Amino acid sequence: MVVGKADLHNHTTASDGTMSPPAVVARAKAAGLAAVAITDHDTMAGIEEAIAAGERLGIIVVPGIELSTVAGGRDIHVLGYYPDWHNGLWQERLTGLRVTRGRRNEMIIERLVQLGIPATMQEVERIASEQAGAAGSKGKEKTIGRPHIAELLIRKGIVSTMAEAFDRYLADGAAAYANPPSLHPFEAIEWIREAGGTSVIAHPGLYGRDDLVEQLIQKGVQGIEVYHSDHGPDEEKRYGDLARRHGLIITGGSDFHGERQGEVFHGEIGSRTVDAVVLDQLNKKQC
Repeated sequence: MVVGKADLHNHTTASDGTMSPPAVVARAKAAGLAAVAITDHDTMAGIEEAIAAGERLGIIVVPGIELSTVAGGRDIHVLGYYPDWHNGLWQERLTGLRVTRGRRNEMIIERLVQLGIPATMQEVERIASEQAGAAGSKGKEKTIGRPHIAELLIRKGIVSTMAEAFDRYLADGAAAYANPPSLHPFEAIEWIREAGGTSVIAHPGLYGRDDLVEQLIQKGVQGIEVYHSDHGPDEEKRYGDLARRHGLIITGGSDFHGERQGEVFHGEIGSRTVDAVVLDQLNKKQC
């Protein structure tokens, strides 16, 4: 049994974070955590580096992922913990998700151009490479996401902050938002199960679709992220009660993405945690 606190939602330069996997692990250690999960978008490219860093520093690294899915025209994210990331079918499926993500990025760029904003995918890719290189990231199969596009908008002087970029152009319903058909969350739950992992609904308070949360529970999702940087006391109580009512695992995490313009994006590592004993549930609750 692990004693201490765990932050179970963090991103690195393997996807849209600004810090390398070892740097995120070191930051978690400095925050006094007993365990930290690496949950990059649609890739587990940073896991090997993170685990090695954890062994050096004496902190448990939980291998995880955040799968991008779409239901009812809305982005829904499903966290997966302890999947077999060496599994061939699992890796093949993740490659397909990254192809879809790439198409979405291209659609966003096309819409920005239609709005009179000069932007190219080459510029976005260059920013992603710069950030990964500056952080010393070695992982392959990185994913590019909206924060990289937001950074481009900032550099071009179109917006001043990451929040403004999302509010005006990149968030659901914003001017350049795009959401092509993608993996359904029901499928994501099955993928995680088939890879030997444990599935958890990420930040349900952001969706405004508690009916869908209930459907995911009926489809066999194994946990709910009750504690999150974008959840207030009301959301924590509502989803905590829901998880207990259905006998689901209660998880939590900061959703740390690093620092941009000197500000921590989403939440600081360790700002949202759960007792590290939950690791035993996540690593054993297989269906």
